[in-house]
Amino acid sequence: MTHPMTNFLAIDLGASSGRVLLGQWDSSCFRLQEMHRFPNGPVNILGHLHWDVLQLWTEIKAGLARYRAQIDQPVAGIGVDTWGVDFALLDRAGHLIGVPYHYRDSRTDGVPELAFTKVPCDQIYQQTGIQFMQLNTLFQLFSMAQANDPQLEWAEKFLMMPDLFNYWLTGQMAVEYTIATTSQMLDARNRRWATDLLSRLNIPTHFLPGIVPPGTVLGELRPDVSREVGLGGSTPVIAPGSHDTASAVGAISDLDVHSAYISSGTWSLMGVEIPEPIINTQALGLNFTNEGGVGGTIRFLKNISGLWLLQESRRQWQLEGQAYTWDGLLALAEKAEAFRCLVDPDAHDFLSPGDMPNKIHNYCRRTGQLEPVSVGQVVRACLESLALKSRQLLADLEMLTGHRLETIRVVGGGSQNRLLCQFTADACQRPVVAGPDEATALGNLMLQAIASGHLADIRQGRQAVAASIERKIYDPRPSLAWDEAFARFEVLVLK
Repeated sequence: MTHPMTNFLAIDLGASSGRVLLGQWDSSCFRLQEMHRFPNGPVNILGHLHWDVLQLWTEIKAGLARYRAQIDQPVAGIGVDTWGVDFALLDRAGHLIGVPYHYRDSRTDGVPELAFTKVPCDQIYQQTGIQFMQLNTLFQLFSMAQANDPQLEWAEKFLMMPDLFNYWLTGQMAVEYTIATTSQMLDARNRRWATDLLSRLNIPTHFLPGIVPPGTVLGELRPDVSREVGLGGSTPVIAPGSHDTASAVGAISDLDVHSAYISSGTWSLMGVEIPEPIINTQALGLNFTNEGGVGGTIRFLKNISGLWLLQESRRQWQLEGQAYTWDGLLALAEKAEAFRCLVDPDAHDFLSPGDMPNKIHNYCRRTGQLEPVSVGQVVRACLESLALKSRQLLADLEMLTGHRLETIRVVGGGSQNRLLCQFTADACQRPVVAGPDEATALGNLMLQAIASGHLADIRQGRQAVAASIERKIYDPRPSLAWDEAFARFEVLVLK
């Protein structure tokens, strides 16, 4: 017996690319089909990095139009997820003010330290529970306040990136909870804007909209958008876990108290799912974060600068006329010398875009190591270092939660990187369960299906995702070499 298909569309905007994906629900599993893919990345304007949000909006509508051109069935829901921390400001007429900044822009250099002179870092952490990174929304807005940026005077509404596109889709202004938590502007325990903290930093609070939970039906697609893309009838727009990592973690089946997860992409986010935030001096000292999850949970995690170093290196090689495939790069890495050199993926040396292979060479020289002498050695250094970073964070997670984590569940694009998954298993001496690679899209679709009554709850949704995918298990291979490399890595991170 065949079940009728229910069609949902997931708009998934990452830091390097965006997609519009069709998710067909047949009452037992999801089937994914990519409708439209497009590049995304920073645009340099007068020495500052911005997002080209108008081009992204054009691509979103192109993806919706492609659906209508190929499939003559109604859409049961549209959901948007994006990267975290970045935002848009709108005037009293609802018009965009300026061009939203990119989180890697240099305007926040040195800004956290300046903010701490007004509000000590432990007080910020006690209220928000969010790790300190200079790219956080809090510090972006503080930098604008310090510079007397006129955009803050004109702004009547503040929206995080997915909320901006939801507003353009529906005309409704709201900020979804999981994306709001990435701002470092929410009270982690009460789950509302930390207005007293913001006022102490001279950040306006009048422009903060209401916060809605994941799974909220925001409204119907605006008639003008519907006509432009050819979607007839009423099409609901549903907020999933609007932070892409929240959707990705929502899609991890068998995630229990004995599992750690890694959402692996441009950023790798490693953590555990817990019911309440962990906010104490140890968590502050280790700079762990308590971000909002789906189903009322907290994603207790730490950001690692994940495949960013490799993505930027590959981009540089392409500029130099060497068009390596990912499989080709992994093959070169497998043949390269093990542990020749290591890097701290989170070192400030690597924060900004640019000639990443040269930055890695300079880092190795600065830290007194042998430099990589081939493409394969650069790739291997990035992957080994990322695996060792995961080992360090696993030990921290076990200490902070008070129990051993038996399994590491890797989702996102990095779950397809067989060498990284095997290195992570070897470095951590834990089995790695890899997949789904499309966790963000599946989590997005799952929340839409729950909101529209096609699934009962998160537990049933995760079972549906598990039925929709195949996973691969990487068993750890014992090796003293990894222990020796980790000892070197721990010293390196302190430099």
